[in-house]
Amino acid sequence: MTTRPIVDLMELSPDFLRDPYPVYAKLRAEGPVHRVRIPRGQEAWLIVGHEACRAAFTDSRFSRDWVRSGNVNNMFHVDPEQPALAHMLMSDPPVHTRLRRLVTKEFTPSRTEAMAPRIQQISDELLDEMTADGRRQADLISAFAFPLPMTVICELLGVPELDRLAFRGWSNEIVGPTTPEAEAAAYDELSVYLGELITAKRAEPGEDLLSGMIHTVDAGGDRLSPKELIGMSMLLLVAGHETTVNMIGNGVRALFAHPEQFAALKSDPSLLDGAIEEMLRYDGPVENGTIRFALEDVEIGGVTIPAGDSVLISMADADRDPARFKNPERFDIRRDARGHVAFGHGLHYCLGAPLARLEGRIAIRGLLERCPDLSPGLADDAELPWMPGMLIRGVKELPVRW
Repeated sequence: MTTRPIVDLMELSPDFLRDPYPVYAKLRAEGPVHRVRIPRGQEAWLIVGHEACRAAFTDSRFSRDWVRSGNVNNMFHVDPEQPALAHMLMSDPPVHTRLRRLVTKEFTPSRTEAMAPRIQQISDELLDEMTADGRRQADLISAFAFPLPMTVICELLGVPELDRLAFRGWSNEIVGPTTPEAEAAAYDELSVYLGELITAKRAEPGEDLLSGMIHTVDAGGDRLSPKELIGMSMLLLVAGHETTVNMIGNGVRALFAHPEQFAALKSDPSLLDGAIEEMLRYDGPVENGTIRFALEDVEIGGVTIPAGDSVLISMADADRDPARFKNPERFDIRRDARGHVAFGHGLHYCLGAPLARLEGRIAIRGLLERCPDLSPGLADDAELPWMPGMLIRGVKELPVRW
């Protein structure tokens, strides 16, 4: 068994928030597993490298069932019985298998594909509003990257338009808490809201996904419980927009930093699908998978992770590993980026990946067509404010000009 000193990632902020890749690469060169102190102050084991990360994603010795394990309060400042925690990302088989089966009966590929015209319409309307600004400048996040997926996921779930602004505050606290009190309040307020919405839709169902999940019954008569409906709705709302917001923001930043790639994409729209995959690989919206814990002692690369300890899988580093991707630090929209783990791997692979890709294609294509002269609004990228924490990777604001 190899013992290494704890790497205090808290001491590296804000440089680490802005560019964590050199730190991960240095750790990867030393081995696949490292003891770290994360921005929340807790200690965890960080797994780096593409091969080790993919293996960890499918290792049943790493559990996601934080509630049953008693680990919730190690990572969240919320009641372990909080309904918003009753979702797939916090469960293992067979519970996870059951939840995913019930949700996928309604959240189908055909439902996603059918949304394409509406997503295009939302994108067009947002770009109409943004480009109407005579100053020819805007914050791309608040003007476009945030409202596009938020409108889409709220319409998909049937959330009334007047309630949607509240979700940004709740979501920001859930993925990047500012204080323990604010985190707990966000979970409580969102749970209460969703419970009331579910009650209303149970009485008067619509054509939306949430109404479908409420009334879905499988062949054996099983259905989602009220608590599970709140948890799954929370997961779909938060994950259903945070991923796309930051895929758009990080993707545009990558194009700005690589003008030759930006020019190539503008001149050849057929490169768009590959460009989206490269954006996901190069600087994906999720930096590290949500925390797992070891059910037993697990040895990886000569390092033993003790039973009960918390584990982070670095998706960001996995997709910058030269053992998997040649010249990984290079952003190349012609690269075959398939095999990246930006949406995870294994049984917890992101259910909404097809929707996120669809939104990303429509968003980037719209920006290229409507704002071909899009450029950074700040002279120095270092001035951009970043989302806190190690889960979501993205900027809070992205000033642009056109």
